[in-house]
Amino acid sequence: MKEEMQTALRMTLVTLLLTGLAYPLLVTGLAQGLFPRRAAGSLVRRDGRVVGSALVGQNFKSPAYFQPRPSAAGAAGYDAAASSGSNLGPTSKKLRDRVAADRERLVAENPGAPGPVPVELVTASGSGLDPHVGPEGALWQVGRVAAARGVPAAEVEALVVARVDGRTLGLLGEPRVNVLLLNLDLDQRFGPPDRPIDGLNPE
Repeated sequence: MKEEMQTALRMTLVTLLLTGLAYPLLVTGLAQGLFPRRAAGSLVRRDGRVVGSALVGQNFKSPAYFQPRPSAAGAAGYDAAASSGSNLGPTSKKLRDRVAADRERLVAENPGAPGPVPVELVTASGSGLDPHVGPEGALWQVGRVAAARGVPAAEVEALVVARVDGRTLGLLGEPRVNVLLLNLDLDQRFGPPDRPIDGLNPE
């Protein structure tokens, strides 16, 4: 019995060292060596300050900025410490009411937008932190953003088109637009509106 206990303890110690210390250190070292920016969180800086991460969605309420997908992460959404979906199914009245309210708000805020509201603008991602919208979701908002900034819609549309990322390796996922990076492009091209991007949760 004593020998068996000693063997078990030795195996536990070896496993702990290999999987709890050596492996994480190896993977972290490789990540920092091969992909230093991504390993550091893909932080986005403006004027020397961190304004967000290219991997984490955040809310933009100003009409002068493109808006992301809705978020169920945390009480107010877009909480990186509480990444999650709403867990509400298609038969949920709460979900239907929320989607309907978001649709009405978007239609009111984007009176000249072409066609119906894109589905992605009223549905949250599984993580609640998706930093992207599809090209259709971004282009649908061009009129509002251009009017709020007093600039030609064609110039705003050109920024959207330039910011579209294609499928990964040409076949994985869908074309997408990073909302934070697009909004930074707006500020760089036209200057910031009355309330510029400032910090991690701009409005």
